[in-house]
Amino acid sequence: MNRKLVVGLTGASGLIYGFKLVEQCDLLKKYYSEIHVIYTNGANRVSLIENNESIENILGRLKCIDSLSNEDNWSSPLASSSNLLSTDGVLIPASLNTIAKLANGIQDNLVLRVFSSLIRLKNKIVIVVRETPLSTIDLYNLYKLSRQGAIILPASPGFYVKPSNVNELIYFIVGKVLDVLGVEHSLYSRWKSS
Repeated sequence: MNRKLVVGLTGASGLIYGFKLVEQCDLLKKYYSEIHVIYTNGANRVSLIENNESIENILGRLKCIDSLSNEDNWSSPLASSSNLLSTDGVLIPASLNTIAKLANGIQDNLVLRVFSSLIRLKNKIVIVVRETPLSTIDLYNLYKLSRQGAIILPASPGFYVKPSNVNELIYFIVGKVLDVLGVEHSLYSRWKSS
């Protein structure tokens, strides 16, 4: 249980997916000894629009987060790949800008630096792309990341769970992320043939 989890929040709409993932502290701490969250400046701007609150205010209330860093925090220990051994990463939501930079080796902020290092170390990475539609360039960038071992998980909720509210659609995606990480949960009802 010496694995760490890094959650990267970027400037795509749908930060609620990332927030709801990190709120699963009790589940995540059974599998990860440390949880770190890094967010871009764009993510913070989106949070102010979508939630009327900064990321620091929203996630600062969670006691299970070991560190909460802005993209400009180059002094973070996470900036060094030597601190990322046995670390999984989830980029949720992943903006097309971040995906394009990551797919092409650009590391001009802490989120990109950390996730580039995770790719180099061949660690597990989940990329929750929320944008739509996708251009050929976007698909090619996702393909390149997939070829490097990243798991591409579009924020496309399943309706077979017969959701009664938006939260159930959100938890479906969060549950799929947990599935990929190998974290047991009961956030959504699994498919059963009739």
